[in-house]
Amino acid sequence: MSLQNWWLFVLMTFVVSATPGPNMLLVLSNSARFGLRAAMATMVGCMSALLLMMSISAAGLGALLQMFPAVFDALRLAGAAYLAYLGIKSWCAPVHDHMVGTPRLTEASMKSVALFRQGMLVAASNPKAILFAVAFLPQFINPQNPKLPQFGILLSTFAVIEVSWYFVYAMSGKRMAVYLERASVLKVFNRVTGGAFIGFAAMMATVRD
Repeated sequence: MSLQNWWLFVLMTFVVSATPGPNMLLVLSNSARFGLRAAMATMVGCMSALLLMMSISAAGLGALLQMFPAVFDALRLAGAAYLAYLGIKSWCAPVHDHMVGTPRLTEASMKSVALFRQGMLVAASNPKAILFAVAFLPQFINPQNPKLPQFGILLSTFAVIEVSWYFVYAMSGKRMAVYLERASVLKVFNRVTGGAFIGFAAMMATVRD
């Protein structure tokens, strides 16, 4: 892999990661509602799913999806259903003054394991992430050279860029938290994020490979 190709990968990954999507919205939303520690559990879940998908891609997932497009459709529809569930749950969530960041929410309702699982499910069923892993990433691997070192470089580069954007969104959510202590503002936030999740679900349900 040439240095020029690596820089092209960096540029394209930077833009793709920065684009608002289900992963980034989930990180921002959880950071705003439950704090930075909760957002970090979500980040770990998202990154675990993405790294796993890319590792499987190196082992031939792209060929599998080409041979069995129903696999992609199943993942796409499952992801759409889960995002719709998150959207409805957020839209209908009860609100009271000073709810954001309270111990009751962070310790009982949204434990780290649940946040990790939530992030993993959203990332694993995101068509953009799937296509990135199976169609975009392999284009930057030179088949004439050993593949494993190239894959390691690309995977590390992606992880650094993706996690950096996670923190940008998480810090933005943290700054919003102070305004969400008012029930009226929190209700609007829940409706906006819920509507966004439902919108992403609709797009995922209609996208075609």
